[in-house]
Amino acid sequence: MGDRLPHARALIAHIALHLQADCSVELWNREVLPLGRDARDDIRIVIASPAAIGRLVRSPRLTTLVEVYLAGGIDITGGSPLEALGRWEHLRAVHLKRHVDRALVLRHALPFLRERTPEDAGLGFAARVKRIAGRGRDDQAMIQFHYDVSNAFYALFLGEEMQYSSAVFADVDEDLDVAQRRKLDLICTKLRLAPGKRLLDIGCGWGGLAAHAADHYGATVHGVTLSAAQLEAARARTERFGDRVTLELRDYRTLDAPESYDAIAQIGMFEHVGIDNHDTFFAQMARLLTPGGLYLHQATTRRATRDLSKFRRQSAYMKVINRWIFPGGELDYVGMTATNVERWGFEVRDVETMREHYHLTLKAWSERLYARRDEASTEAGVTRTRLWLLYFALSCMGFWRGVLCDFQTLAQKKVTGLSGLPLR
Repeated sequence: MGDRLPHARALIAHIALHLQADCSVELWNREVLPLGRDARDDIRIVIASPAAIGRLVRSPRLTTLVEVYLAGGIDITGGSPLEALGRWEHLRAVHLKRHVDRALVLRHALPFLRERTPEDAGLGFAARVKRIAGRGRDDQAMIQFHYDVSNAFYALFLGEEMQYSSAVFADVDEDLDVAQRRKLDLICTKLRLAPGKRLLDIGCGWGGLAAHAADHYGATVHGVTLSAAQLEAARARTERFGDRVTLELRDYRTLDAPESYDAIAQIGMFEHVGIDNHDTFFAQMARLLTPGGLYLHQATTRRATRDLSKFRRQSAYMKVINRWIFPGGELDYVGMTATNVERWGFEVRDVETMREHYHLTLKAWSERLYARRDEASTEAGVTRTRLWLLYFALSCMGFWRGVLCDFQTLAQKKVTGLSGLPLR
């Protein structure tokens, strides 16, 4: 391996010239090289062997980087992936391939090309997705792939309310648990929940919203989820409410209760639906709501492309997310959300951005999981813990940059005449 060290040094020095990161690289021989002028070495990107460089040289893509990271060919020490990403300018990294001397890179990369590493750590979604007559794809395997990891694993970073969606912060230093309770209050207030009101919680998760709506607003709640692990915890959380909260393992598309609910909440579940299934989703929401009923839609979106015919092209980030995190997931843009809501018989009443709030939420999740990474590794495995830390880092930076957004869209099932809602 020693004869490759001069080439590794040359490659890293050239990358450092253009990246100017405030962190360092540690080679397989423990040698530490700065990734920028006056770079600190407290956070280090560790290259475990020449094979890691070989893999990246042969396939310089984000998916390859994730494969090598999950296989242990690359590691980060001294800080979390999110902290490491904060040590360089994003645009410098994105445009790195444009600015490097390709001849120099090729010359020093050649000694690594025959080195091999495992191409997959075995955590990618590989199940064959079935289709169900009249309903399209069967989402249960994909949902369980993500959510049935371990309730204890999620509890390490989600906090007291077990909310897996953006909190609402009063300031940047506020505690996550306080911010999540504010989010729950905001949802219930927007939906005008009160004793006697019937709420349907689509993708009810660990039961946090159902419990909050019943406990603090007196609502009667029915929730559905496709995650058996979530359902078990949610039922334990809400059993004290008796018949006022009912939860079941069920696909929302099979609910057969036309005009049964005064309000419907979809909080962070819509990202799993897929654009081809949007019409089915909104048609079902309209069917289940009473006339004049309120629907609250909280979902992550992507920034719209100028040419909308190109919107569904997968970004490098989405390829990673679909393979390892949310199989079958697809994000829309806020204009598509508003259009579909109107197309299916709703009137849009309010649209509120949550982008900064989700950035802060992901930052808090990352900090909590990193602080308890040893417990997480015991519960769900080292590789999965590393994957979730990387997922939080990439997502957090996506919200920081504005390529990812999150919106609460409040809509009312149309009625003739005035809405009956407060003027403000």
